[in-house]
Amino acid sequence: MPHSLSAPVHAELIIKKSRFIGCVEAVPDRAAALARVEQLRAAHPGAAHVCWALMAGGQSAANDDGEPGGTAGRPMLEVLRHQDLDGVLATVVRYFGGVKLGAGGLVRAYTDAVAQALLQAEKIPVVRLRTLRCTLPYAQEGLLRRESEKAGAELVEVRHGALVEATLRLPETAADALMTRLNEAGQGRIGWLD
Repeated sequence: MPHSLSAPVHAELIIKKSRFIGCVEAVPDRAAALARVEQLRAAHPGAAHVCWALMAGGQSAANDDGEPGGTAGRPMLEVLRHQDLDGVLATVVRYFGGVKLGAGGLVRAYTDAVAQALLQAEKIPVVRLRTLRCTLPYAQEGLLRRESEKAGAELVEVRHGALVEATLRLPETAADALMTRLNEAGQGRIGWLD
């Protein structure tokens, strides 16, 4: 099961006079990750590089920000992948100290900065949510509310018209069981939308 992080965590390394400031944090998507990278660039105008890696399902990406190709972003991404993280951005701000590290030294420095931050991070399981929409007679609204609460579902919206129309959000793993219980208890009078 993939995990995310409960709070941002930083770690700092000094390697041959270069300063590497690593950070790992939860982000919802690539747009938020890019915005965070821009904040770091603004906060560290004297930094030589702001490299990053994002593990977020189909939006995963990595950027070396001017370091030799494959020495920063991709190795950072592999650290995130190895830890089975999702919805996590890893960034490393590098202040160049005047001594070149070589390709192997850069890979080690960037992966170590991310790994050190992850050692302090609290990992939390990623719970995938599913949204369900249904219509039902007024007489069964109480049933829907009770069963939804038992299943840990959030009642997002309820509209009253000719029928009650409800929108629920709950963990994906509990959705099918809730639908089955409601179908049985509702005697076929609950209609599922979408």
